[in-house]
Formats: sequence, C-alpha cells, structure tokens
Amino acid sequence: MKKIQYIFAAFALAASLCFVSCQKEEENNTPEENPSGVDYFADLEPSTETENRHAILEEYTGVNCGYCPDGHRISRDLAQQYEGRYFAINIHQGSFANKYTTQWGNALANQAGIDSYPSGTINRHVFSGSMSQNRGYWAQRVNYITNRTSCVNLAARCVVDTTSREMQICVKGRYTAKSDSATNMLNIALLQDSILGPQSDPNNYNAADHVGSKYRHMHMLRDLITDQWGDEITTTKRGDTFEKRYTYQIPEKISDEKVVLKDIEVIVFVALGRSEITTGIKADIILK
Repeated sequence: MKKIQYIFAAFALAASLCFVSCQKEEENNTPEENPSGVDYFADLEPSTETENRHAILEEYTGVNCGYCPDGHRISRDLAQQYEGRYFAINIHQGSFANKYTTQWGNALANQAGIDSYPSGTINRHVFSGSMSQNRGYWAQRVNYITNRTSCVNLAARCVVDTTSREMQICVKGRYTAKSDSATNMLNIALLQDSILGPQSDPNNYNAADHVGSKYRHMHMLRDLITDQWGDEITTTKRGDTFEKRYTYQIPEKISDEKVVLKDIEVIVFVALGRSEITTGIKADIILK
C-alpha cells in the first residue's frame, strides 16, 4: 500500500513540476514590447543649459560636378571633427544635377546666391557679404559658428512603423535667451544615406565613397517635411518652450530611388525667418 502511495506522490510531484516549468517557459516567450499607445516622446527633453550653436552645411552639388566629391570629402572630415555638432544636407540642384533634384532646391539656392558648384551655406550666415561659401572656407566658417551661443536648444525623435512607413516626429525646444528675430521657423529635412548612383570624379577626390562603378551619395536631401521655409514658432523669449508633432508618410520612392528606411536621416533646425540658422540637430530614429 505504501508503495502505491509513493507512486502517486511521485506522479503528483512530477506533474506539479511540469506545470511550474511550462508556466515559466510561456512567460519567457512573451514578447517584451511597448504597450499600444505608448508615448515614445515622454522622456524627450532639450537641455536647460546655454549651448553653442551646431553647424548646418547645406551643400549644393550634382552628379556631373567633377569637384563636388572634394566637397563631400571635406564635409565628411568636418563631421568627424565636430561629431554631434555638425550636420550636412546635400542638395542636388543646378546645371550639374540631372538626378536626385527636389522641388525645394532652387528656392534655397536662389536665396543663397549659389553660382558655382560645389558651394555651401553654413547656417545660412552671411560671411563677407555672401551667404554662399566656396568649399575652401567651410572649415573656417564652421569653427566660427560653433563658437557662438544659440538662443534655443532642441531635442527630436522619430518613430517609424516599418510596415505602414508612417513616421511620427516630435520636436521640443527650449529658449535659453531671447531670439534675435520675431519670426523663428522650425525646419525638418528628410535625408538619405548610401544611395548608389553616378558621380563625376575625374581626380578621384573622394575614393572612400566609390563602390565599384557606383558612387555612394550621403546625406542627400529627399524632402522638406515642414515645406520650403519651415513651421513658425511663436514662443521665442528666454524660458519659453515649444513642442511640435508631425505625422509623415515616407514614400516608397523619391526621384526613382527607393527610400530605404534604415538609411534615412532627419535633420531638425531653427532658422530666424528664412535665413540665419541658430542651431540644428540630428533626430533619434526608432524603427518598429
């Protein structure tokens, strides 16, 4: 009789262990995902400290411009030197650009007075009477900009649904000083890296971006999410803050090139009116 009791007891113990084990395995297989409706932007906050400006180079370029790869090389070196404080927007525009142009480039180039390629504006600042700057001056101009204080600090994050290609964007700003202009404009630029295409480079200025017979185009302007000149900010005194959210549908293609989600960048900057850029940042991007 005791033998039978022992058998039943052993069976019950084994069954209970199996139940506990199965429960734990099921719990471990539960996906660790954010609950529906989570606010990915709740912890997003700009600094409260006065900061120096970040430099934004708007580089005017084109695939038939033999000197443009030298501009790309210079820009890459500046990005390494001023990591996190310098960002490039490559705008294919003008007579050397027969691919990758956008609806935004001509108005930007006309304002800047672009008459040679490559040329660029650094924070749309006017140096020695001209907004347009030859590539030989970029390093000097970036140094000047990054040693000036900004009136506003920014924080930005984008969340991309990789199935629907819908992007949610949140930008928050904090003014640590009164703006120099009554009109401040928030600009959001969609860029794309690693687009393989043609490029004239007869002197092999930028060998690092040659991939076989193709050229790797970086930081290419794809779209201006806040349109040509941005979205107005109305609270621009010291201590003022703002928050703006946008929903943007990322196209499958732009100018016959696939928009690859893992290769996109989003650059956010504040301009005083249409010209002087006080600072800018690269937004965090979450793919989900």
